[in-house]
Amino acid sequence: MNVLVTGGAGYIGSAVVRVLLREGHEVVVFDSLVTGHRAAVPRGVRLVEGDTRDGAAVRAALRGAKAEAVVHLAAISQVGASVLDPRAYFDNNVGGALSLLAAMLDEQVGRIVFSSTAAVYGEPESCPIPEDAPTRPVSPYGDSKRMIETVLGRYGAAYGLRHASLRYFNAAGAMSDAGEDHRPETHLIPRIFQSALGSGPELTVFGRDYPTPDGTCIRDYVHVEDLARAHTLALSALSAEGRVYNLGCGGGFSVEEVLVAARRVTGRPIPVREGPRREGDPAVLVASSARIAAELGWAPEHPGLDGILDSAWAWMQRNPGGYRG
Repeated sequence: MNVLVTGGAGYIGSAVVRVLLREGHEVVVFDSLVTGHRAAVPRGVRLVEGDTRDGAAVRAALRGAKAEAVVHLAAISQVGASVLDPRAYFDNNVGGALSLLAAMLDEQVGRIVFSSTAAVYGEPESCPIPEDAPTRPVSPYGDSKRMIETVLGRYGAAYGLRHASLRYFNAAGAMSDAGEDHRPETHLIPRIFQSALGSGPELTVFGRDYPTPDGTCIRDYVHVEDLARAHTLALSALSAEGRVYNLGCGGGFSVEEVLVAARRVTGRPIPVREGPRREGDPAVLVASSARIAAELGWAPEHPGLDGILDSAWAWMQRNPGGYRG
């Protein structure tokens, strides 16, 4: 299948591209390179530089790729930043997705896998969280993703758009030739390893007063390659009615547990300082991925925390400056 991957030069997107190629798909990447990296795109894959809000550029990219489907990952995704600047999140995430969908209708591209997020659930009533749990985002980032899930449902009913939304929990880890490189880095695991290498700012733990056993947030970490495999499975099972799938490992680890495991993996001390809670951060987010397991046969192949950390640490040691050397 010919697939256009928006955000394919980013952390998760570049892993999706690699798995699509491995499974025999033809791929073109569409990315603004504002947060993505040209070097993250595999050699031989065409990169079209552009913004999803530019409808003409998106239509040209769809035509040039002879696209039969889109995997849409292009978005900005910092929960705390979205609370401070919601306009940017609605403009980019909602505006960009609506522009993309309009271009797809114009070019008669009728399939899309949408990168959503566990942030749509807000503060869950119980964990693990099933897909039919109430969606009550507590951040504009979560709002922006939930809005597009709603739009996809309406477009499926009105135009026959075949779609699926994948609600990521915490992507982590690395492939052998693709890892995490954000500027600035805000994700916990790469920041821990930057601290271990002495190349990043002092690590801050945001909040130790959550209602969890050790007072720090609990998150469900899923290896980025496992996330990527879910996209290829979803591509083969799209429908106008649409499906929503959680992607997690079904267990959770606290910030403190990740720190302890990272010290074990690296064999290095990792000092931290205490900071206040970040607005919009739920105490616990752990997925039930039973639906995608039952319907598409997906299961994590890298479920252990140490294995996830090992892969991320190995990539960062090989690439201490990220993709820029």
